Amino acid sequence: MNVLRRPQGLSKFYSIQTRPFVPPASLNHFDFRQRQREKPRPTTPTFYTARPEFYDQLSSLESALQHAKTALTTCHLLPLPKFAREALPPRVNAWVDKRELALKLRSTLTTSRYRRVVLVLNELETYRSISEKAGIIELQEGIRAITELFERADAATMLARGKTKPVKLDEYGRSYTLGKRKTSSARVWIVPVQQPPADKSTASLSIPAATETDFALTALLNPNSSSKSNEPVSVAQILVNNTPLSTYFPIPADRARVIHPIKLAGLLGAYNIFAIVRGGGTSGQSGALAHGIAKGIAAHDPAAATILKKAKLLRRDPRMVERKKPGLAKARKRYAWVKR
Repeated sequence: MNVLRRPQGLSKFYSIQTRPFVPPASLNHFDFRQRQREKPRPTTPTFYTARPEFYDQLSSLESALQHAKTALTTCHLLPLPKFAREALPPRVNAWVDKRELALKLRSTLTTSRYRRVVLVLNELETYRSISEKAGIIELQEGIRAITELFERADAATMLARGKTKPVKLDEYGRSYTLGKRKTSSARVWIVPVQQPPADKSTASLSIPAATETDFALTALLNPNSSSKSNEPVSVAQILVNNTPLSTYFPIPADRARVIHPIKLAGLLGAYNIFAIVRGGGTSGQSGALAHGIAKGIAAHDPAAATILKKAKLLRRDPRMVERKKPGLAKARKRYAWVKR
């Protein structure tokens, strides 16, 4: 019974206040629309996204991409067959990095968003090359005006770094190249062999090509070896620091590494080679000399450049000696563990 009792002092909090009844017909003269705030209409559909500036730029790039695709499809240039797409020049671009692109778009960029923009730009550049080959000047200039906004300021300098300078021949047909391997460097001069005039008595004798190659190889490796009277004398030679090849490199593997580009190109006995090598040991110097010889042969005989490039002889070997680590005997070798 005590639970159901209500204290006297709390009656005012539980009192029911009655309000006068107002009929709905008397509220017609009130304008309730004035109390509602009119929100401004969003300027873009990406207003409610987290990054409207980024998505606005991305949508404009995608619309430009779609416009270019439609124009090329109308001209019957898309879709391209596989052989035609492979025949296009390789795409080399220098887009701005993620930080500069974020400043341009006035929005923070993650790696995935940056890659998304770069993919659209690469596709636009592909369409530009197609329109350039087809001779559609207006479309080419329109795409170029868009892609220029996202290129680096030093794009021309950056793209020129990867290009190798062509080797030029002087007035006498000589070439000068520089080869490198590890810490060794080799300066190589290659001179085409001037064949001596053929003797009338030996002009009628025909020597097989394989025999001539063997003679040239023997003359390069052993220039002081005695030759028979009926064997032709080879005038091609390789001098390294004013020393014959076989004397400067006593290890056969080093000599084989030097002659490998000449044998691969099939030009044994065709050139006189003079080199100055510095730094490193015999392995590094022979590799640097082979690199310089390969570059010189590619300059003299462009047909052999494809074979040398496939054999990876025209590029510098990037492998270097690994540094010694503190607490270890060498780069990886450890000292023997001693219990006491």
